[in-house]
Amino acid sequence: MVNVLVIGGSGTIGAAVVRELRERGHAVRSASRSGELAVDIERPESVDALLAGLPELDAVVCCAASGGLTMVDAGGDAEFTRGLDGKLLGQVRLLRSAIPRLRDGGSVTLTGGTFVEPLPGASFGALVNAGLSAFVAAAALELPRGLRVNLVAPGWVRETLGSATDGVPAAEVALVYARAVEQAGLTGNTLIVARQK
Repeated sequence: MVNVLVIGGSGTIGAAVVRELRERGHAVRSASRSGELAVDIERPESVDALLAGLPELDAVVCCAASGGLTMVDAGGDAEFTRGLDGKLLGQVRLLRSAIPRLRDGGSVTLTGGTFVEPLPGASFGALVNAGLSAFVAAAALELPRGLRVNLVAPGWVRETLGSATDGVPAAEVALVYARAVEQAGLTGNTLIVARQK
């Protein structure tokens, strides 16, 4: 059994991850902006306060990666930077905050996205996803005490699209997060979610 904190556990993907991990016998705590365990990954003090109140953690999973502007010429620099604070820098700070609080051999799983090819309106997402993927690959080499970090990169999620056939069901996405939590030695990877056959 692993003691896991899922941040963003009330969202579509997060709720599926919480269910999957609990079904596998893990002790799971769920946090979100408005949940019983409140956290906002854009505010470092919020993350620090949450982690300080949860000793004995083996894993942290972040499914709360707020978006931002998508067009390269949309808004001003302040709006664009605000978006980076949530999806990119918020998750970087989360890993840094978790390092001294995780048990030896523990793991952090972050969330990115998947672009098969460049799309109009996706420049922000491309920047964030590439940045997170490169960060995770490099950070994995620097982590102490056998700690691990991985990035899960879901594509379109069926429930978010409101489709019966398009996208990957959230339950299948959750399987990839569970693998990142459970698989010893898995670190520094970007795990792209593909439709199960």
